[in-house]
Amino acid sequence: MNENEIAYKVIGLAIELHSDLGPGLLERAYEECLFHKIIKSGLRAEKQKPMPLVYEEVHLECGYRIDILVESKLVIEVKSVAALHEIFISQTLTYMRLGGYKLGLVINFNERLLRDGIKRVINGTL
Repeated sequence: MNENEIAYKVIGLAIELHSDLGPGLLERAYEECLFHKIIKSGLRAEKQKPMPLVYEEVHLECGYRIDILVESKLVIEVKSVAALHEIFISQTLTYMRLGGYKLGLVINFNERLLRDGIKRVINGTL
């Protein structure tokens, strides 16, 4: 599967999850439940994937973590906030650049309609 196919499947799973649980829960709850649905669907995923910072000869284990990485291709940043701010997009794009990933999704579960809380983040060309 390519990045777009994986993203399409994950968005469907996120919408299903949001339909079942609705908005208003903690970010961690959505992250755990989405991870469970992704694994159950047959996709490979890692949660809280460490993202080291390597700059020139400096290798830092700074505690940066990708919420969910699917099929080693798609970065997912899970949020449950009043509004998605540009910093969340920037954070996701930085993780993608550091890890060499092409596509990311920022998913804010604290929306009445989940489609209003999903932002695609692209690093380079897809």
